[in-house]
Formats: sequence, structure tokens, C-alpha cells
Amino acid sequence: GVIISNPDTFVSIGNLSSPTTLLAIIGLVITIVMLVRGINGGIFYGMIITTIIGMIVGLINVPSKVIGSIPSLKPTFGVVFSHLDQVFTPELLAVIFTFLIVAFFDTAGALIALTSQAGMMKGNTVPNIGRALLADSTASAVGAILGTSTPATSVESSAGIAVGGRTGFTAVIIAACFTIALFFSPVLSVITLEVTAPALIIVGSLMAMEIRKIDWTKLEIVIPSFLTIIMMPLTSSVAIGLAFGFILYPLCLVAQKRYKEVHPIMYVLCLLFILYFAFIV
Repeated sequence: GVIISNPDTFVSIGNLSSPTTLLAIIGLVITIVMLVRGINGGIFYGMIITTIIGMIVGLINVPSKVIGSIPSLKPTFGVVFSHLDQVFTPELLAVIFTFLIVAFFDTAGALIALTSQAGMMKGNTVPNIGRALLADSTASAVGAILGTSTPATSVESSAGIAVGGRTGFTAVIIAACFTIALFFSPVLSVITLEVTAPALIIVGSLMAMEIRKIDWTKLEIVIPSFLTIIMMPLTSSVAIGLAFGFILYPLCLVAQKRYKEVHPIMYVLCLLFILYFAFIV
């Protein structure tokens, strides 16, 4: 509710006196104060405190029970296989290609950003990125079979990295917590949008710290970088933002007759994304 849609300007400032919007703002301030004071787990504590405040003032319903039943997978399990005979139709192949582009570059973008934040990148490369992509794609395939929303690498992981979670053991602990959480859905229902919004704003701030590594003094770097960054929120797609960068960066260097500095794969990606925009988007 801090930013809302507007028929004249597309977006504008919302009603900051709205109770739910105020709750989100209070949660954001609490979280910021804890983080800048160096309190580990500040984002988590901010969500807990915001939830408690919401329940006290009546904006969040107090759960009537603690333990709930686990939803059945029966309605969605294996449904994906019922349309296998339609996979090789032109319409579905276009959909598959679109999902491939979006899923791959969403994941690649998140992995690069997260490993950079964690200080794990070596020589501008991500160590063992093949294994990371395999884990991500395996999770996506399993999620599709189960009928869940697609499990994927998410930039929200930067919140965990910020407080020291830099190994696979972190993911194992989180998976265990999710498993336990299956039995406590009534309690987790109190985590509303007003509670999670401050956390996501902080995550955005953490990710923005990485743009300091861009050379903002060179126009051929600034233009592709700026459009990559700005097109992500404007199109609600990491992949489309990256597409602009993949197209414009080679073009800028070719215009400067520095085409030998561009890796051949960049030219291939440039062409693929031009075809993607021309025939699919």
C-alpha cells in the first residue's frame, strides 16, 4: 500500500495513514533500526515484532489453533503428465521455450547476485555453477510433478547470506524448518503481506549494494547496466532485464570496434533474445 496503481501515472504514493500500510511502514522502520545496529537476524525479528503489533491492534487475526492438517497432493500430483501428447505442438513449444529462457536467466541472475554478495565468486565466475543449476532444475522438475509452484533459486536468500548463511548446510536447516512448518500452517497464516513487505524491501536494499561493482564511468557499461536494472521491475521479469543487457552490451562494444572483447556466447545470446522479442514476447 505504500506504492499503488494510478490511472494517470501508472504508480503513485498510497494512503500512508491506512492502518495496514502503517503496519508495514512500522515493520520496515523496526527492521532497519535493528539491521543498522548490527543485530543478527534483524529481518526475522522485525517480522516477528510486526506480527505481534498487528495482532495487538487487530490488523492480524490471532490463529484459533496451532497445529493444522497437511494439504493433500492428490488434486495436483502427476497432472503434468496428462498433456504429454501435446508437447510437440507449435503452440506448446513456444511456451516451453519461453519458460526455458525465463527460468534459466532468472536462476542465473539470482545465482550470480547471491554468490557475489556471499563473496564466493572467483575471477568473475561462479564456482560449481553447473551443480547449482542442476539442483535448481531438479527442484523445478520435482515441483512440476508434485503440482506445486516452481521451486527455484530466489534473491530472498540474500537475507540469509547477510547474517552469515553461506553453505549448503543453511539450505538443509531451512528445508528441515519448512518440513516442520507443514504441521503449523494456522500459526504461519499470521505472516501477512504487511509483515513480509518490509523484509522484501530490505532484501532489495541488500541486492542493490552489488551495483557498486559496475564501472559507472564508461558509457558502454552504464547504458546496458542501467537498462538491465530498470527493466527488471518495469517488466516484472529478471530474464527480460537481462535480455536488454545481453543485446545492448555487444552492440555498444561493436559500435566502438571492440568486438573482439565480446565472448562469442554473448553474440549468440544477443541473437537469441532478439528472436525471442521478435517472435514470442
